[in-house]
Amino acid sequence: MASNQSGDAGFVVDKQGWEWSQLWKKEDWLAIWLGFIILIVGLLIFLPRPPADLDAKLAGADAIMQSESERAPFHTIEWHQANSTKSGLRGRSEPHGKTLSKWLSTPARWSSNPLQALYLSESGAAQIREGAAAAYDQAKARTAEALAKARAAQNAAESAGFQDRPLNKQADEAIRAWRDARSKESSAKSKAETKAYNKIPYLIGILILFMLFFTPGAKLMGKNTGMFMKGFVFVFLLAIVAEIIGGQSTLRSWGFGPLIWAILGGMLIANTIGVPKFIQEGAQTEYFIKTGLVLLGAEILFGKILAIGQAGIFVAWVVTPVVLVLTYMFGQRVLKMESKTLNITVSADMCVCGVSAAIATAAACRAKKEELTIALGMSMLFTAIMMIALPSFIVAIGMHPVLGGAWIGGTIDSTGAVVAAGAFLGETGMFVAATIKMIQNVMIGVIAFGVAVYWCARVDCAPGQMVSKMEIWYRFPKFVLGFIAASVIFSILFESMGDRATALVDQGVLRGFSRVCREWFFILAFASIGLTSNFREMAKHFKGGKPVILYVCGQSLNLILTLVTAYIMFFVVFPGVTESLMN
Repeated sequence: MASNQSGDAGFVVDKQGWEWSQLWKKEDWLAIWLGFIILIVGLLIFLPRPPADLDAKLAGADAIMQSESERAPFHTIEWHQANSTKSGLRGRSEPHGKTLSKWLSTPARWSSNPLQALYLSESGAAQIREGAAAAYDQAKARTAEALAKARAAQNAAESAGFQDRPLNKQADEAIRAWRDARSKESSAKSKAETKAYNKIPYLIGILILFMLFFTPGAKLMGKNTGMFMKGFVFVFLLAIVAEIIGGQSTLRSWGFGPLIWAILGGMLIANTIGVPKFIQEGAQTEYFIKTGLVLLGAEILFGKILAIGQAGIFVAWVVTPVVLVLTYMFGQRVLKMESKTLNITVSADMCVCGVSAAIATAAACRAKKEELTIALGMSMLFTAIMMIALPSFIVAIGMHPVLGGAWIGGTIDSTGAVVAAGAFLGETGMFVAATIKMIQNVMIGVIAFGVAVYWCARVDCAPGQMVSKMEIWYRFPKFVLGFIAASVIFSILFESMGDRATALVDQGVLRGFSRVCREWFFILAFASIGLTSNFREMAKHFKGGKPVILYVCGQSLNLILTLVTAYIMFFVVFPGVTESLMN
């Protein structure tokens, strides 16, 4: 196999092998360094500034929760109140966290007036508060009523010494109803407390900040700095337009969020009026998204993965590779797809976790940009459909929330869509869905490595020719190393900090800083994908509708296998895990 190669993913290998300059000239490595700069800055901001009396409040909440767990066979009202106190300790709710949120926030959501995505006057805010006041009062009344019923049911169970199972069940159900009412009250409260805002100055600040953040790396990669900066401005403005459209409440509830509008808007421009060269220089898809994927790695915490037990791990780590292999074989042997790279990219996109897996797999097999765009486009379309259809079906037939959550987590592509769909099933269903998806996300690195090995040994290797083991290293997408390193480092950090980790790391560094940056980088990448996509190049890959057939058949297999496996794992092999999740 030839040793000097160049691919879309930015891998360049010469006859002398490794070059140290790749560490600061290739986008994969630059993505790692930039990602870790953001994570380090986040640590420096949040770790030295914990919420006031953090340790004392955590100790007090833990003592109450421990006492209540010993007193009753279900989580009591007092247990949930203490848990709310504990979960309410968030680094991002502190003054420095709120300042970061204000500067990094995307355009606001809106219902009928798109201008409210950028600006809301004091009179407009007052009008919203006035309209939401009655709903908030009603929500508070329902919460108070639900709490009274929960208190009465809990007292009845306690009077029987918590030995009467029907009374315990009634109390548990009444407490769940109170928690649901409290959640709805919280949503109503946010509307009733709407404040005036002007996001335009902050968006200009974000534009300048991110442009300066990415420009040095673009220069190191040999890009024209001036053209990159001009192009970046255009890409950013397109991303803002996509955020505004995708922020419309009805569209967002249907699953048509900002990402899909970013790629569609870019494609519309690219295939009508065309994209000037200076814009193309700023549309650095992989540079943006790989940096975001390194940040995603920090969000995959092993402790949370283990919390769901072997059942969830089995569902995510066994079904996923089985579906991937079978879908790829189906594409090659049944559909006779000409492009193996398109076949494997669509297969990975569909069965692992959508965008992230597609990017890593496309890099490993060096798929064309048009093939990656096809995979991502189908993923977003089917995700929008499934995030509405699947939870609606689960609720309609009365499926157990643990089983429904596992089914959602193992089959819906996007992590954000999984959380939104899981919310239909309540807190337990949402937790199971999100955790299964998090476990599945770990497969990104494994799949990328496996594809790199297979492509070197079987696909890109001439018959009878030996492949150098180093070729696998050359082919392997290096940014995945940053993804894995971030996951390992933050998992260790999270476990070593005990209860403080949730407030400072999860609810500080990650949710208050790095995740917000990651979401910005993703939408910049999707706008770039659209701007560099050519309908004519994409059309030939849709010949006979094979990619769509592949996706539909593969997802159907995924739905069946995930449901069957989840039922066996959570209700036959490990029923104790399910019981613990419901308590």
